[in-house]
Amino acid sequence: MTRLPKQLRALLALAIPVVFSELGWMGMSVVDTIMVGRLGPVAIGSVGLANAFYYSPALLGIGVLLGLDTKVSQAFGRGDFDACHRWLAQGIYLACLYVPICMTGVWFFPFAFAHLHVNAQVAPATALYLRVLNWSTLPLLIYAGFRRYLQGVGKVRPVMFALITANLVNWGGNWALIYGHLGLPAMGLSGSALSTCLARVYMAAVLIYAAWKNEKGRGHPLFARWPGILWDRIASLLHLGLPSAAQIVLEVGAFGAATVLAGRLAPDVLAAHQIVLNWASVTFMVPLGFSAATAVAVGHAVGAKRFTDARRVGWLGIACGVGFMTIAALGFIVLPLPILHVYTYNPSVIASGMPLLALAAAFQIFDGAQTVATGALRGLGETRMPMFANLIGYWLFGLPLGYFLCFHLDWGIRGIWTGLTAALIAVACLITVRWSRASYRIAYEAYV
Repeated sequence: MTRLPKQLRALLALAIPVVFSELGWMGMSVVDTIMVGRLGPVAIGSVGLANAFYYSPALLGIGVLLGLDTKVSQAFGRGDFDACHRWLAQGIYLACLYVPICMTGVWFFPFAFAHLHVNAQVAPATALYLRVLNWSTLPLLIYAGFRRYLQGVGKVRPVMFALITANLVNWGGNWALIYGHLGLPAMGLSGSALSTCLARVYMAAVLIYAAWKNEKGRGHPLFARWPGILWDRIASLLHLGLPSAAQIVLEVGAFGAATVLAGRLAPDVLAAHQIVLNWASVTFMVPLGFSAATAVAVGHAVGAKRFTDARRVGWLGIACGVGFMTIAALGFIVLPLPILHVYTYNPSVIASGMPLLALAAAFQIFDGAQTVATGALRGLGETRMPMFANLIGYWLFGLPLGYFLCFHLDWGIRGIWTGLTAALIAVACLITVRWSRASYRIAYEAYV
């Protein structure tokens, strides 16, 4: 027990910059939504719907790179710094191989809008935003690979700096390109998407420099000793990363599918859905940051064969995530109007958004628990079970329930959100129990 305060301080030192990084990441889509708000509910809904379509395939690539969390952090825990470098290189190769696949899929998405019954007012603007945003895929995945490496070796401040300052780049680009400032043409929604592309190029450049500086500091120039493709390591990353990628796609895809279903409803309802989803995503970034930090901390402990410490730090991370989400839930309940007024004063959007905020409050604690527990399991090298939990919780239970409540019982958007809430409760219970059993087993086996 005397180690708990020390471990908590170490976890917070790692987690707080990562949390700010995640908030900075989410802040980019929040900035986009706020900046297009003056264009009306159709523009707000289009940005949300375009992101829902884009992020499922993009996050598949980012998710595959989560295997670097395990490989880099455990190598760092063993003191094998050259292995950290080699894993980074394989992650970048893997990202580059995936980019053309992802971009091709995203380009064809708008052709499916009619079959998915996307609202006719929203569909053209969504297609325009989506196809411009698609050009950000390569810098996004390069950024993701360098980020996993830097977090794995405990260098989290450059990630925080990149994402916070990228929001300034994105805000300035939105201001100039959406409404036509600084002598630039007023490009509307496509200007917002172009601004995001430029911000992602900036993010990738900052992290490449940070990794170069870190490797140079230990006398090991990053690009002078850049390894070639090692197919056995690519296969190992895929073995770990594909289940993580599937888990992320299943989870984010579920909320994306909910947005597609909401796209069948009126534009003001879709706008309310997008606003509340943005707020739920903002609060989610904090436990997501703790999840990444917990994965690294658990990986360091496992690499150093301190299995009891790995179990303890995993539970500490879960407690921090749940604690924050409890506060967030109270905020959603106590301050619904100020929260919605950040985006809009439209009466119909506000009326639709109020009950959604209450449902978002109901699932906050469970969202925090499942997110950090997933990171803790990733630090152990366990990535398959969270994938199955998300498949069952969202796609076999929550989304069908939400669809039934929305379109058959006429609950409307509240039905979709009720299904999502039920799914999150189920997923949190499954993953947290799995972490408890897996961490107990490794600690017990090391003890005996």
